Amino acid sequence: MSVRLPQPVEGASPPAPYHRGVTVYLDHAASAPLRPAVLEQMLPHLRGEQANPSSPHAPGRRARAALDEAHERLAAAIGAEARAIVFTGGGTEAINLAVKGAAWAGKAEGHRILTTAIEHKAVLESCLLLEKYGFEVQRLPVDRYGRVDPDDLTAALTDKTVLVSLQLANNEVGTIQPIDELVERVRSASPARVHVDAVQAAAWLSLDMAALDVDLATFAAHKLEGPKGVGALWIRRGMAILPQIHGGAQERYRRAGTENVAGAVGMAAAFELTVAERDEVVPAVAARRDRLRDVVLGIEGVEQTGHPTERLPNSLSVIVPDVSGDDIVIGLDLEGIACSTGSACTSGSSEPSHVLSAMGYPPPEARGSLRLSLGRTTTDEDVDAVVHALPPIVARLRQGAARLEWAATGRAEASGAGEPEA
Repeated sequence: MSVRLPQPVEGASPPAPYHRGVTVYLDHAASAPLRPAVLEQMLPHLRGEQANPSSPHAPGRRARAALDEAHERLAAAIGAEARAIVFTGGGTEAINLAVKGAAWAGKAEGHRILTTAIEHKAVLESCLLLEKYGFEVQRLPVDRYGRVDPDDLTAALTDKTVLVSLQLANNEVGTIQPIDELVERVRSASPARVHVDAVQAAAWLSLDMAALDVDLATFAAHKLEGPKGVGALWIRRGMAILPQIHGGAQERYRRAGTENVAGAVGMAAAFELTVAERDEVVPAVAARRDRLRDVVLGIEGVEQTGHPTERLPNSLSVIVPDVSGDDIVIGLDLEGIACSTGSACTSGSSEPSHVLSAMGYPPPEARGSLRLSLGRTTTDEDVDAVVHALPPIVARLRQGAARLEWAATGRAEASGAGEPEA
């Protein structure tokens, strides 16, 4: 029996020679490029003003003033009080502080933690550690779109639930949780503290801590064209938390260590610019994403993952059957296009995405995942480049996979059928 291979795309150009210079960047969900206007505000604190903000002399006082102003600017961008902001060494540290700190602070009240099966590894690994110290962790299932059923959350809540940790928007598939309803369910059935991971959502969704009825929220600067290695935790007034880094009295005794003044200034600047331009940027990015989506879903068998409408405006995640997502990423990289198969924090793992597995995709399908994430700086020409490059790459990979399958079966020799049809 012969195997019919996918036909080459008519008029497609041959593969481009390998080059290391990335010309199209579609991995903003992993990290957005540092914005020049943000860097400009950071430079004074990287060059001239480098004093420790805890020092009593004049340079130290200037550093302290810049740090205090960064607290105020970031707080204003999310509708919060400056004293509620804790700057950290990134989103992962902020999440560790929120999850572990809140759980330990509430240990006398209960030992149960609720989260979901599709959370960022920072949440899941923190929960794994807490389990070793006697906490009971329940990971709620999600549907095919990656959303939690509010009834499942309600059923899992008890008076011993001390913490509920929920991702506002998923970093791999872009699905947005019905956070208002989920938080309302918690408030009506349990005294549990609520943490929302807003790291991926903050660049695209309007956030108001005064209106969002949660106790803790976490952010990362580099998702908003800010510097890497800087994050923040917002803590509701009166909320107790156990520090996870011990030492000095920095950040109101909640996170010890000399503060990264330049990073804090950069994060505040990135938030301000994002909020100021959101009404203009989001529709433009969503329109480019939709144009890219229409072409990608036109490739035979390709399925979009995540919720079809309740998703981040910059996120396009798909399953490409019959090929490896890693191979597609390599093929696009050879064309000067940077993208990913999913979270950069799990790159290099041989296991399929835990997010897609939780959404019901079996490993062979999950390994065909591809994530294309746009940003403010993505252009129509960038989208055109992917539209031109992706279909022939998938066609070549499928043709190669079919040839390998044909060779592995040995049916051609047994039946005398000859090579598979091209």
